[in-house]
Amino acid sequence: MNNQSTTKSEKRPNVIIVMTDDQGYGEPSFHGNPVLKTPYLDQLAKQSLRFTNFHVAPMCAPTRGQLMTGLDAARNGTINVSSERELLNPELSTMANYFGNNGYQTGIFGKWHLCVSLQGRTILIFC
Repeated sequence: MNNQSTTKSEKRPNVIIVMTDDQGYGEPSFHGNPVLKTPYLDQLAKQSLRFTNFHVAPMCAPTRGQLMTGLDAARNGTINVSSERELLNPELSTMANYFGNNGYQTGIFGKWHLCVSLQGRTILIFC
């Protein structure tokens, strides 16, 4: 976490990135699904800026690595979901670094797979 404070005169937008796992583009109702109803996601989508042209990798960790770094999985080092091939290159900056350097508080919640894990406990050394 970055300890810089933001004054009230510095209005910064809240940035929340929601990335679901194993969900296709057309599954939420705000993308036109006539069967699945997602009213809370629909409301969030109406109040949000949405980026709809993000190209994913065929697995979860490489997709997250691409989002965090802006680099293809082959360039950021996250090419799989196991065997230490799920680790971001520690020399790369992530969006958390850029936000933190600009006074934002950052955090991550949920599934990860991009950092070193020791005995089942994730150690966030460069994320």
